[in-house]
Amino acid sequence: MKQIKLCFKDFMKAALIRAARTVAQTAVATIGAAVVISEVNWLATVSASVLAGILSILMSIATDLPEVE
Repeated sequence: MKQIKLCFKDFMKAALIRAARTVAQTAVATIGAAVVISEVNWLATVSASVLAGILSILMSIATDLPEVE
């Protein structure tokens, strides 16, 4: 039982790190698409970044994470 909890803990840590990186990459990409900082659509940036993070976690659940193995 302890081994399962340890594996779950490692999996969640790796999945959350991966999701955080995905959120940051998406935010940088959407901000970088604007010519000047005042033209950034912040609502679109936040919503795209959050969606990318959620999709990253779902993909981590659906597939194996190489970081855990």
